[in-house]
Amino acid sequence: MGRQKGEAARSKARPSSSSLAASLLPSGATAVGFGGYVGTSRLDTSVPTTQDAASPFWDIDGELAQHLKRLSRKDPTTKLKALTILSTLLKQKSAKEVSPIIPQWAFEYKKLLLDYNREVRRASHDTMANLVSAVGRDLAPHLKSLMGPWWFSQFDAVNEVSQAAKRSFQAAFPAQDKRLDALMLCTDEVFMYLEENLKLTPQSLSDKAVALDELQEMHQQVISSSLLALATLLDVLTSEKHGPKNSSSELKHALKARSTAISHAEKLLSVHKCFLDFLKSQSSVTRSAAYSLVTSCVKNIPHALNEANIKTLTPAILGAFQETDPTCHSSMWEAILLFSRRFPESWTTLNVHKTLFNRFWNFLRNGCFGSQQVSYPALVLFLDCVPPKAITMDKFFLEFFQNLWAGKVHSQSSNADQLVFFQSYRECFLWALQNAKRYCDGVESINHFRRTIVDEVLLKLLWHDYLMVPSFVSNDRTVTGQLKSISASEVSIQPSEENMKKLDSKYPIGHVREFGKCITEILSGIFSLEPNLLSAFCLTFVENCLDAFQQTDNVESCENIEKIIGFLLLVDLHAVRKGDSWPLSYLVGPMLSKSFQLIQTIDSSNAVKFMVVVVFTFGPRKVVQEIVREQNEPICQSEEKNTDLSLKHFLQYFKEIIVPWCLQIGSCSTLARLDLLLALLDDECFSEQWDSVILHATVTYDSNNALILARLMEKTREEIIKRTVAGNLNHVQGAIPKHWHHELLDSTALLIARSLPPFGSSNAQFICAALGGIMEEDKICLVSEETSILIFEEIFQKLQAFMGNSNFIWVRDANALLNAEEHVAVQGCGSSTSVLEMATFALEVLNGSLFRLKTLTKSSGLLPGVLAALFVIDWEHRTSAVFYDGLDNEAYAKVMDRFSFCKYVHAFRCKMDDNFFRTLSLDCRRTLGSTLVQAVRCALFNEDKLDVDQVTSLGCFYVLDVLDSLCQGEVEEQTLLDELLKNGDSWPLWIMPDINGGQTSVTLEIEITSSKFYLQASVSHRMAAFVDKLISKLGIARIIAGSVLCKPSSTEEPAEEVMTSDSHYSRAWLAAEMLCTWKWQGGSALSSFLPSLIQYTRNQDSFPSDNLLDSVVEILLDGALVQGASSQMSLSIIYPPPYDELENVEQVFVRALVLVLDTLFKDSIWGRDKALGLFNLLVDRLFVGETINSNCLKILPLVMSVLIGPLSSQAGELANAKPESSEGNQIHDIIEGWLQRTLSFPPLNTWYSGEDMEDWFQLVLSCYPLRATKEMQQFRPQRCISHVEQGLLLELLRKQRLGSATSTTVNKLPLVQMLLSKLAVVVVGYCWIEFSQEDWEFILYKSRWYIESVVVLMEEVAESVNGSTSGIVENLQHTVSALDSSCLKLARNALIAFSMFCGFIGQQIVEKENDLNPLRPDKWDLIKDRILEGILRLFFSTGAAEAIAGSYSSMASSVIASSRFDDCYFWELVALSVIESSSHARERAIKSFEIWGLSKDAVSSLYAILFSSKPVPYLQYAAYVILSSEPVADSAFFTEDTSSSLDEDDKDPLDLSLGANKTQLREEISIFLEKSPFEILELDLVSPERVHVFLAWSLLISRVLSSPSSSPTREKLIQLVQHTSSSSILDCIFQHVPLELCSTSVKKKGCELPAGMLEVAAAATRAITDNSVVYAVESLWPLGPDSVACFAGAIYGLMLRTLPAYVRGWFNDIRDRATSSAIESFTRTWCSPPLITNELSQIKKANLSDENFSVSVSKSANEVVATYTKDETGMDLVIRLPASYSLRPVDVDCTRSLGISEVKQRKWLLSMMSFVRDQNGALAEAIRIWKSNFDKEFDGVEECPICYSVIHTANHSLPRLACRTCKHKFHSACLYKWFSTSHKSNCPLCQSPF
Repeated sequence: MGRQKGEAARSKARPSSSSLAASLLPSGATAVGFGGYVGTSRLDTSVPTTQDAASPFWDIDGELAQHLKRLSRKDPTTKLKALTILSTLLKQKSAKEVSPIIPQWAFEYKKLLLDYNREVRRASHDTMANLVSAVGRDLAPHLKSLMGPWWFSQFDAVNEVSQAAKRSFQAAFPAQDKRLDALMLCTDEVFMYLEENLKLTPQSLSDKAVALDELQEMHQQVISSSLLALATLLDVLTSEKHGPKNSSSELKHALKARSTAISHAEKLLSVHKCFLDFLKSQSSVTRSAAYSLVTSCVKNIPHALNEANIKTLTPAILGAFQETDPTCHSSMWEAILLFSRRFPESWTTLNVHKTLFNRFWNFLRNGCFGSQQVSYPALVLFLDCVPPKAITMDKFFLEFFQNLWAGKVHSQSSNADQLVFFQSYRECFLWALQNAKRYCDGVESINHFRRTIVDEVLLKLLWHDYLMVPSFVSNDRTVTGQLKSISASEVSIQPSEENMKKLDSKYPIGHVREFGKCITEILSGIFSLEPNLLSAFCLTFVENCLDAFQQTDNVESCENIEKIIGFLLLVDLHAVRKGDSWPLSYLVGPMLSKSFQLIQTIDSSNAVKFMVVVVFTFGPRKVVQEIVREQNEPICQSEEKNTDLSLKHFLQYFKEIIVPWCLQIGSCSTLARLDLLLALLDDECFSEQWDSVILHATVTYDSNNALILARLMEKTREEIIKRTVAGNLNHVQGAIPKHWHHELLDSTALLIARSLPPFGSSNAQFICAALGGIMEEDKICLVSEETSILIFEEIFQKLQAFMGNSNFIWVRDANALLNAEEHVAVQGCGSSTSVLEMATFALEVLNGSLFRLKTLTKSSGLLPGVLAALFVIDWEHRTSAVFYDGLDNEAYAKVMDRFSFCKYVHAFRCKMDDNFFRTLSLDCRRTLGSTLVQAVRCALFNEDKLDVDQVTSLGCFYVLDVLDSLCQGEVEEQTLLDELLKNGDSWPLWIMPDINGGQTSVTLEIEITSSKFYLQASVSHRMAAFVDKLISKLGIARIIAGSVLCKPSSTEEPAEEVMTSDSHYSRAWLAAEMLCTWKWQGGSALSSFLPSLIQYTRNQDSFPSDNLLDSVVEILLDGALVQGASSQMSLSIIYPPPYDELENVEQVFVRALVLVLDTLFKDSIWGRDKALGLFNLLVDRLFVGETINSNCLKILPLVMSVLIGPLSSQAGELANAKPESSEGNQIHDIIEGWLQRTLSFPPLNTWYSGEDMEDWFQLVLSCYPLRATKEMQQFRPQRCISHVEQGLLLELLRKQRLGSATSTTVNKLPLVQMLLSKLAVVVVGYCWIEFSQEDWEFILYKSRWYIESVVVLMEEVAESVNGSTSGIVENLQHTVSALDSSCLKLARNALIAFSMFCGFIGQQIVEKENDLNPLRPDKWDLIKDRILEGILRLFFSTGAAEAIAGSYSSMASSVIASSRFDDCYFWELVALSVIESSSHARERAIKSFEIWGLSKDAVSSLYAILFSSKPVPYLQYAAYVILSSEPVADSAFFTEDTSSSLDEDDKDPLDLSLGANKTQLREEISIFLEKSPFEILELDLVSPERVHVFLAWSLLISRVLSSPSSSPTREKLIQLVQHTSSSSILDCIFQHVPLELCSTSVKKKGCELPAGMLEVAAAATRAITDNSVVYAVESLWPLGPDSVACFAGAIYGLMLRTLPAYVRGWFNDIRDRATSSAIESFTRTWCSPPLITNELSQIKKANLSDENFSVSVSKSANEVVATYTKDETGMDLVIRLPASYSLRPVDVDCTRSLGISEVKQRKWLLSMMSFVRDQNGALAEAIRIWKSNFDKEFDGVEECPICYSVIHTANHSLPRLACRTCKHKFHSACLYKWFSTSHKSNCPLCQSPF
């Protein structure tokens, strides 16, 4: 609750001396401030012993008294609450009510101020403030008792407390003079209270049990606060600055207070022995306060300190340097300095060296123990206080500076400490020099002292250490800034890694700067005092420089030069710039005259850098003057020594000496020399100097000269930047690039650019440096614009030469595009190596000067040309990466160098950000974009080294690259796309667009010759694939619709920008071209393009999308009307027509038109209005006058097959109602007219080719489509037609029937039969009610004929596979391809008609069941079964072909399976008929198949279809249905021999267990049932192999379920499950069930589980309820996670019902508790309830009761009570079903037994438990077997000694195998298990060999 340890230390706001006490007063006060009060006397608090005695609170407000009492509690929380409430009450009470509590409050206030808790003390002052505010003047009588504590509390160690005390006192006395008067009035009381505090001990502080450490800490605080209060009180009352007194009484009052204060102070000095004990206190706060009190006494009452007191205080004050606590140092220094000034003689009273100096040196060496900010500024004052006689001069000052310097390491923690250290050191050093007279008698002595200090301190200490400090010039911001203004190369001065580590750990940033500044200011001070004193330092400086210059390879020397350079810069900053002349005349000048020749000789870059800094500091001419002064006397003979060097002589020396030396080749100091050369360029003669430099640099040209030129240009650029920063560009020579232009420079740069290989290593570097432009901000170019253009033209030509040498055709073609301006070809570049070298050179130049190229406005085609070349070369890199991927290393090695260069170009292009292209001009971007899209077209049209997918993917990437880089807005993008997709020689193939003035017209290419189609088809398909990929990246909106952003008008409210189609850029022609192209690699109009177009129309407003679609349909319709269609082409009569039939349409426009219309109407994009418009349009064009438009007639059936749906309403049943609208009447009239015209033709049987009746037939048939209902089980008319149309249709059919009957021959033309079959289907669908028996006979006869013809074909295929030995795959492919597709189509129509016929029979809608009813079932059963038998034979034939082929190879079976995909619709119809077939028809078909005698039987064919590699879902479902039902189910699992043995009731189960070779599963299903567990679990969740395993298991479980309970087949299957199959199937099942959702907290069904989990749970529940998984198999395909999961759930549910013991055994083996808990939760919630209900219902229905046995069922308790009585014995067994049945076993308990021994009872109980727990079946069956077991036992049959049961629990056999020794009989299965587990064949009882 109190403050933390260490809080007693003085805070920032706590006054420590009289100099700081003034801060306690408000602003403007003339006297120091003061604080609060703690009472000095204890009030009488004795409590009366009787009630009559007066209470101290008798006249106090009761509420106030109550809370005053609470202040005496020990708990600080209670005190705080009481103080808070008191403060609130005091604000509410009047002065009269509050005044009586003041005496008691004074007593409590005194105690509260000594509380350990700071919050209590603060709250006490807040309460005090409220009290004085409430009582006002009534406080006066109690002021003297309160003033002492009040003043004391203002010096509390906690700032918040002291401030609260001050506020409370100011509340009582707002005016400053009133506060001073109150203090003077109570002077005696305050001193007395503080004196009492100084006498306190820790034990006397509190009368309550308080921790000792708290008491000690509080005591220290009281003492320190009291000492500070005394010091400040003495300062206040003895000060002469109390302000003017208004009267003599006030003056008298002040004098009295002063006298009283002095008297008390003298008394305190005497009593406390000059406070010596406090000065030696262990507490730092006490010592600090004691120093402050001593200082106050010395300052205010020095007369009170007699000689004895001084002698006593001197060791304590002057020896105080042993003080290590920095918090005491401020008051310590005040005491030392004031004491030394007032009593200088005190130094003679003690051993100065022992008591003072030794401690002082230690104090300095330790960095003043952390008080640098306080102690260092006091050092110069301390030196001033030191008596001269007390020291030995030289020794004292040397020790002082050495020890002070030694403490420097402690002052480097912060920059502020560094600053104060070096400032103090400089002040002390200069003070010592300036005050030498104080310690020396003569001039010689003074000079000697000064020289000694300079030599020993400045040179041997400061300068020596400066050179030893690791250099970090580059890290010093001030120095670095100066270096930048000199030259960029100087910035490269970097400290070594080792030095950097030293700097990081030892020296903060700025150390060297302050160090050097300190030395510089000392030197300036010395120069001002005595210039000759600099000579020693200057000589040392020269020696250091010369040594460093000579030791060029010495690392330490290099660092010294760096430090000297840094020092010179600081000299410049702090001396030269302030006008001091000594740096040049005394320091640098002599050094230059002695060292320049050495610098020229030694080739040291650091030495030259030193020269650069010197030139920067003093100027070129002054530096040259100092160099020349000693070296070349004749030059300056005529001049005075102190005059400046003449301009003529300066230029002469610069040209003859400086330029040749600085431009020397092969020097390691070249860069530094170039810096010096440029630094010596003087503004007055800049042009002459630069001319001499260029002339010397370009006089000869070779590789070395190029390097010098390159470096010179780079340095020149840096110099321009430096001069630009320096000042006014117009007046500073060299500040703009124009000043540096030179003709020789231009000619040299152009010469190098035009040079041929080999190139020098510095050629490109020179060109880049001359051109500039490496960055956007780099505007410096050192050559003229005309020269720049010529250079870049040379670069462009070199890039073109590289492109022309490419291995790819499209790159060379793109290069031809760039040569349109007929640039001069590069000569001498024949070899590929030379070309590569030139290209590399060009790229290097561009890499360093690209932004310069952007600024060249005089050559508009140069920039886009160069950029286009870079794009193309970059794209070649990507092309090469694609092409050479996967090729051998030898092929790649030939182009490796070229590929590497392209890779460099790619990296260079990646550096061109969006901002680079954004800043290009519009014309430049247009030119560049046009060139690049032409290059892309070259790649798409001409490149033959890449396949279609590669080239189109690359083309798509290139286009996206162009659009992203160049297009700034959608308009520019659409313009480029127009350029990309415009007409070419090879594309488009069908529709030619013509874009003129923003409007697009198209020309249709209808008649394309075969040769032209052959030439252009590949390009067309390639472009279609390209456009398709481009759409996938950019979308239909941008490529086809030409959408642009439409911004809202400014007058409207802000809205989002939306994409809208612009008619200027809409490309309906492109959509039509894509649709006509139909297929391309990687996509097609049906699978990729059209879905994207439809999705776009859905997402857009109707208007723009309708315009686009209208345009597309208009183009296609125009083309179709011109192109026409094949007479033999028609679509299916099923609406909507299947897409696969469109593949056979050869006319591209017709095919595309039908596809688009079908999609638009099917997806409800268009409605009836659009269909009616198209219908009327086609009807209008059908006749041209009286002539029929044959093309329109040919396409009309195809179009009508699509339009008829939206034009008509669907009919559930035929109605006689006529259409209501006139439009509907018109349509019916037109169709009736077409029917009349068709009736006018002779019967089809008499028709031959060449007549147009075929087209009319097709047209009429297209008007009467049928719609398949769900799963195609029924077909219904699409239209409602009138009686007239029905009559006409029926008449048309009967005309064909009668024509066939009267004709002696049958017209077998495929077209005739196709029309006849379609007509039959249509008339059956629309007119079946009016059919006569002859009509049905005709239909069924034709249907059977068509179906049988396909049966024959399929059987021929099966026979062709059967018995083949070689070339089976090729033979199969040939056989399948040779199948007559027309037969399949005829059979498909026949199946539709037959399906409708079967449906009509099943409906039984005929009212009168009489002999006249043509649909009486008994009339048609025979022919129906014959047709179904044929369909089944067809089904078995295709399966047998696949099974036989699969026995050879998987590829052969895949050929058969794939052939069914060509007509999936047909096979789906076959499957539906197979599913609906009768068992009689199936049996006949199987027998017929077996008679056929193929190598594979009917079951094998079914398995081949079920597990086909290319499945057709309906066929798989049909195979599953046949396999799981009679008559196939019996033979679906075992071979014929094994299955026959199952009928033998007496077959020994032991033989079945041991003799596994006699019973064998069918191979087709065993491979799935016996599959490796790990193999199953690792399969993908929707893999066909996993699904096949599930199907096999579902067949097995279904067969077990359908077999009679005691049949051998069931027993055999159960044994198969238990002993052969792995339980991993259950692990596999639960991979599909999210177990994390099956928590035990699931209580309800429905909303607690997500949808996917609910479906799985519902499937499991339904499988239990329906006792079947057929419904799950039906919905299994197409395979997906949800459907497979539901199937798995259904299998689990059926297994729980059928094989409970098997599932329970698997569950008990699960070791993961979380998994088992989740499975149990799922089962208990979703499976167990229906299972339990089913079990109890079966038991109730089983009728197991007889005279000896009874069963009762309790559904509410899930219990079954079985009672068995025999004679006088009996027992009751209770079977309880657990909540998680059947995962948990049932519980069996015997509740009653009569006349049965305990042993027998236990055996029977165990027997019952064994039966009900081990039974893989219903509980009712287990109870029945258990009853039979009892019956057998009562009949005298012995039980098996192993299982204690008569009837075996699993196979229900009796004990038959007897031991020859003991004669006991055993179950064969029990013995088998005993022998296999014990690994011996001894009798379990007698142990004799069995």
